[in-house]
Amino acid sequence: MKKEDRKQRNLTEAEKRRSEQFEKTTQEMEQQGYTRHDLTIAMGKAMGFAVVLLIPLIIIGYGLFYLIHRRVEFSGFNIWIFVIVFIALVVIHELIHGVCWSIFAPNHFKDIEFGIMKSSFTPYCTCTAPLKKGHYLFGTVMPFLVLGIIPMIVGAVIGNPFVLLIGILMADSAAGDIMIILRVLGYRSRAKEVVYMDHPTEAGSVVFER
Repeated sequence: MKKEDRKQRNLTEAEKRRSEQFEKTTQEMEQQGYTRHDLTIAMGKAMGFAVVLLIPLIIIGYGLFYLIHRRVEFSGFNIWIFVIVFIALVVIHELIHGVCWSIFAPNHFKDIEFGIMKSSFTPYCTCTAPLKKGHYLFGTVMPFLVLGIIPMIVGAVIGNPFVLLIGILMADSAAGDIMIILRVLGYRSRAKEVVYMDHPTEAGSVVFER
């Protein structure tokens, strides 16, 4: 998840600064003839979706494992190593967001910000510049693919339950990203110019179109 619902917490200084800059950007875009539409998501719904998503991920992952190896295996890993790897990958998840968005952002990595939500002590990444639809979706989906789907497939194919389970959990941890992608794909616009920008304090994006 990239950010936490601001209605449930006090904003950090970084979030307040981003909010002020975001309002300035909004005013500038509106002066240029753009209109703004929020595509944010509620964190409660994202958490609920993560619980629901975990079921098909387990069925698909271990179903593939069984089809290839004719057995289902849950052993073969140390719990402490597993926890350390998972925590490291949560950080890498956000880094992938940042690297992918920075490729297309006007000021590259200068338009990317990282932080930690104090209430849940989880990292997040946000892009402070407007991006084209394809570029925004690319940066949003890559952690799901690189850390989730690919390890799931590899773990099932080579018969490694450690890699498979890591892939399942990392894919599930991208539930909020998937919801954001669905919101973006579900938004229909007939405008000639459309750009997408991360909301400064909430999960999801904002559309500017004209």
